[in-house]
Amino acid sequence: MDSTLHYIHNDSDLSTNSSFSPEEERKSKVQDVVPQALLDQYLSMTDPSRAQTVDTEIAKHCAYSLPGVALTLGRQNWHCLKDTYETLASDMQWKVRRTLAFSIHELAVILGDQLTAGDLVPVFNGFLKDLDEVRIGVLKHLHDFLKLLHLDKRREYLYQLQEFLVTDNSRNWRFRAELAEQLILLLDLYSARDIYDYLRPIAFSLCADKVSSVRWISYKLVSEMVKKLYVASTSTFVIDLMNELVEKFCRCRKWSGRQTFVFICQTISEDDCLPMDQFA
Repeated sequence: MDSTLHYIHNDSDLSTNSSFSPEEERKSKVQDVVPQALLDQYLSMTDPSRAQTVDTEIAKHCAYSLPGVALTLGRQNWHCLKDTYETLASDMQWKVRRTLAFSIHELAVILGDQLTAGDLVPVFNGFLKDLDEVRIGVLKHLHDFLKLLHLDKRREYLYQLQEFLVTDNSRNWRFRAELAEQLILLLDLYSARDIYDYLRPIAFSLCADKVSSVRWISYKLVSEMVKKLYVASTSTFVIDLMNELVEKFCRCRKWSGRQTFVFICQTISEDDCLPMDQFA
């Protein structure tokens, strides 16, 4: 068996050469962790002819298993899987792309920040513009993925968070509820100014949502925002935020807006987000 499972391990840096010959292409898929025939069989799952003759769901199964394969091979052998991953990420079936979207944060942990920035971020950006069925996979683990990026790269996504308010179907309220949940987690990743400039407008929009389940999560989001801005060194943000809450909701002409103000006050009080004198 030892003689059969003899592997060629190429230590040269293949990433420096963008155009491989067929022989180099084959060597770029060679590793010494699992039997090479097994890996070759797995990589062949993305072959279109195989999907037509064997199983139409085979690409989805391949996508589902990919983080496990990546973990087994280790980040040093990511070059074996990179092409397959990119092929699956652009698959015509949205179920395949959805499967990858739900696991991209796990793959980022396996690959580390350098490979994530180079190879996963472009795929992540593509998923952000995909169908709602794919975007929800990214949204559900937005915090898990963004916390792995460097601060400057993470800030680039502040401009895109607003886009999650727009869905293919406006009745898809669970999408907006998930956004509110993720924004609560994202408060820890951004500065007071970023929270005030970018997350505050989204939070206020969610507080006025037509669906009560979305609004209730949004009240928690606003209260956590108040707490975060209060402990920040620049306290003017929290004053401005509270003034806007009074102006936008307390003095709203609609009873629902005034009711929202009461519920936000209740949440701020229950969660001890402010000292009572500041609350008063």
